[in-house]
Amino acid sequence: MGIGPSTKETSLHHFQDPLVDLLSNDPDIDFQGIVVVGTPQSNKMKHLVGRRAAAWLEGMRTNGVIASTDGWGNSDVDFANMLEEIGRREISVIGLKFIGSQAKFVVENSYTDFVLDFNKSEKGIETEVVGENTINQRDAVKALASIKLKMRKDDQKIR
Repeated sequence: MGIGPSTKETSLHHFQDPLVDLLSNDPDIDFQGIVVVGTPQSNKMKHLVGRRAAAWLEGMRTNGVIASTDGWGNSDVDFANMLEEIGRREISVIGLKFIGSQAKFVVENSYTDFVLDFNKSEKGIETEVVGENTINQRDAVKALASIKLKMRKDDQKIR
């Protein structure tokens, strides 16, 4: 799927993802890479993959995470849980998600307040236009600024 949720992404987008390009070239960021987490069917497994991903990030001594999801509805369970598991480990985390007219998560927690919407459709729906339902350069800049600000605020709370 790539970093964004659109099934209409081109292979060019996969190889030149704006978020990956921005993070890997920012001198303030020690870009560690991309973690791909599946979306299991059962709630027990949904919570397990969130805990494992967060433990992996903690083991890597990660300070900040930009998490994105490629779905909605039942996938919100995984996403919200993973954000919470990461945050519980005192790792700053923000999210990226195509929200649009849905405007609500199926499940919410205090970490879903830090999810940025990258909908570009006036109607707030996924369109059939190639590349319109995915992260662009502006979204990437917003995500980078958001995680840097969140890391700074979270660091001040810990002190």
